[in-house]
Amino acid sequence: MMIYRVLIADDHPMARMAIRSLLEQSPSFQIIGEAVDGVEALQLCEELQPDLLLADIHMPRLNGLETTREVKKAFPQIKVVILSVSDDVADLITAIRYGAQGYLLKNLEPEDWISYLHALLEENAEIPKEMASRLLNRFQSVPPVDEPNLELLTPREKEILQLVANGHTNKEISSQLHIAENTVKNHIKHILEKLQLSNRVQLAAYAVRNGLQDPQ
Repeated sequence: MMIYRVLIADDHPMARMAIRSLLEQSPSFQIIGEAVDGVEALQLCEELQPDLLLADIHMPRLNGLETTREVKKAFPQIKVVILSVSDDVADLITAIRYGAQGYLLKNLEPEDWISYLHALLEENAEIPKEMASRLLNRFQSVPPVDEPNLELLTPREKEILQLVANGHTNKEISSQLHIAENTVKNHIKHILEKLQLSNRVQLAAYAVRNGLQDPQ
């Protein structure tokens, strides 16, 4: 079983304690350190080299978004997930632009935290439908920029991409298209490679920008 080394960065002691307690429910996560702000998080990333940094979006000295940017510049191999009590899509978009692999709401159920982080670390993070809807609304008016061409994808891959953009899980896509869930995962992996994207949030944004969202 893969064990992921985790660094927690949050300026509130009770929040760090709660996150530690939650992750310790899973044998897959080993908490290797805690930081009280973004500057200390950056220092500990250099010292400890965690697999995953969980960074609160609001921290003194360097906030979570600034910390993400600096960590990804210096240590691109470290996965970063922003923690927030708000699902403000502007923060999500900035986090992804700065290199974060994910954005996790603190008010999610504990089992959702664990499943989300597992999915993220296995490069299979699924976007909640509510967040997918916000992404759709945000990106509808944003024109495609310098991105790989949609024509790189097969018709089946475009079909799956459309479903991803609207927040469907792998299981739901599997059921709707009558294919195995592992087949869905493989398709998504190939789509990410073809489009030079790193996760499903970026994939959903790409889909919306290129007009692949379901009709509303």
